[in-house]
Amino acid sequence: MTDNEEISPALYLIPTPIGNLEDISLRAMRILQSVDALACEDTRHTRKIFERHSLASPPIIFACHAHNEDRAVGRILSLLREGKSVGLTSDAGAPGISDPGQRAAAAVVDAGYEVVALPGPSAVITALTVSGLPTPAFSFLGFLPRRPGRQRKLFAAFAEAPTSIVFFESPFRVGKILKIAHEILGNRPAAVCIELTKKFENIHRGQLVDLVEQFSEKKIKGEVTIVIAPPTRDEGEDDDDDGPFAMP
Repeated sequence: MTDNEEISPALYLIPTPIGNLEDISLRAMRILQSVDALACEDTRHTRKIFERHSLASPPIIFACHAHNEDRAVGRILSLLREGKSVGLTSDAGAPGISDPGQRAAAAVVDAGYEVVALPGPSAVITALTVSGLPTPAFSFLGFLPRRPGRQRKLFAAFAEAPTSIVFFESPFRVGKILKIAHEILGNRPAAVCIELTKKFENIHRGQLVDLVEQFSEKKIKGEVTIVIAPPTRDEGEDDDDDGPFAMP
């Protein structure tokens, strides 16, 4: 990489690899070592990227996570008022997508400063593409509520939506959430994606009824993204719908 390049004062939202540290763009690496300051969900995690790619660290690095985001946002705004550029990273994927960053971006916009979002790694898109399931459109539910009753209500709200459903789940609750999904959504094709892009990546594809049985007692480790296919078209349904949610 080249030496630090001067960039415009702004908040730069920088996606980081979801597992494999090679999955980072040239632009992201340039911005990481060009900003005046870098806010990180976990500074130790982000430093691994600097070490892996031999990047020069910004002069200011500080934490911005769920427990200190208000204070960190104040520091970001102060730096922007001084005419400095600030980068923001979460531990994996894009800041603000089921990770800290959204509040910071909103505060910067409200204060009249520029926000620049870089494209990059996404567990959502990776899971959708590797699942092999139809994705005429998709609904991303993030991390589901912890209570089963609320999980049922959420699935019920999307039961008739002509979209794939994708969400994150704890490795300790996969069997339970698949059982609830099968109960509310019926027996649909699905994929359980474990440790995407990492050394022990594992993709389990099948009908929900089979996945429920497979994961009922199965102990797994790592990060999990689950994709569930859209409902099948009922026989006799009008085939002339060419709108954005038309099913093949």
